[in-house]
Amino acid sequence: MRTSPRRRPGRLLTGAVISFTVVLTDCSSDSGSDGTEGRDDDTSGAASASSDADSSGTDSGTDSAAAAPDADSPEVVATGLESPWSIAFHGQTPLVSERNSGRILEIAASGEVREVGRIDEASASGEAGLHGLAVDDEQLYAFYAAETENRIVRFDLLGEPGDLSLGGAETVLDGLPTANFHNGGRLAFGPDGMLYATLGDTGDRDSAQDEKELSGKILRMTPDGEVPEDNPFGDSLVFSMGHRNPQGIGWDDEGTMYASEFGQDTWDELNVIEAAGNYGWPEVEGIAEDGGSGGGGSGDGAGSGSGDGEFIDPVQQWSPDEASPSGLAVTEDSIVIAGLRGQRLHQVPLDDLSESTELWAGEHGRLRDVVQAPDSSLLVLTNNTDGRGEPGPDDDRLLRFTP
Repeated sequence: MRTSPRRRPGRLLTGAVISFTVVLTDCSSDSGSDGTEGRDDDTSGAASASSDADSSGTDSGTDSAAAAPDADSPEVVATGLESPWSIAFHGQTPLVSERNSGRILEIAASGEVREVGRIDEASASGEAGLHGLAVDDEQLYAFYAAETENRIVRFDLLGEPGDLSLGGAETVLDGLPTANFHNGGRLAFGPDGMLYATLGDTGDRDSAQDEKELSGKILRMTPDGEVPEDNPFGDSLVFSMGHRNPQGIGWDDEGTMYASEFGQDTWDELNVIEAAGNYGWPEVEGIAEDGGSGGGGSGDGAGSGSGDGEFIDPVQQWSPDEASPSGLAVTEDSIVIAGLRGQRLHQVPLDDLSESTELWAGEHGRLRDVVQAPDSSLLVLTNNTDGRGEPGPDDDRLLRFTP
């Protein structure tokens, strides 16, 4: 039986060990074998492969206020990252999570990489570990997998850029189901001021269609981890359901929410997320064959959790070898999605969600996250040291370009 999540705002997480002002040296990375069920990420963390890169980074020679290069020749902002997963901004400063090490890093404009904290309770196994970051009101939120559960915690951000550190960890939400694959793990604050978190089906396919389970869902909560009064399923954190493993969320200027999602073997998806929406997994994968909502899968009303028995089709779908989508960014005119197996960015125009173009196909390896910086450039994390890619001498890297 699954454990119900426990919302304990203000509880000190004594087990999280925070390291301060550590300048990184050489990095190593865990590697694992590929797997079908977890093809979007690692399914095992077996042998270790060392990276020759110096994780203190490289000086790009470009001030952050200067115009970023275009997509054909992106700027290398930082190198030597180790299975990086998420980017969040504290003012002008990007903060990066590393899945396997549990480290939270500060990236200077010069490319210098500093460890501002570490969550030692983060359990790196398969796809699990330290995942999404989000910043709100001088506080950093982090999603991570412990040994028996997924948790969301927050820290006060202390100090100034170049000398940041983390205060004590407070639990926002714990008791979330976890597994070695399909953990989701993306965090983002919506335009409504609420905190959204993605949670995959954690290997329990049927839970995605069960309103009472939190796996296979996108969750919506207050910054303290409480259920907002206007959530669609009463006293539940569930905002939308029927998800296999969503790992990217974002909003356009009109407040429309988008999410990228790993399919199994057939279709990866870009979805427009609606409150109480049911996106079909495991009954439907991709766009229904008849072109309409609810037409795929068993067609026997398994999506009744949405209230009307219908599933919502994605607005875009790609084969897994062209996508395996993780993080996404919503700019003024398009949605940009980072692809792992596809080793490319997909760019979808907001004025026509049925179209898309590709950038970087095969040029920089696996891509884990993409975010829009305060100066409107895009930052992209490669993910070649996760055990599935083929790392170069300076991987993993943080890249920057103007879309």
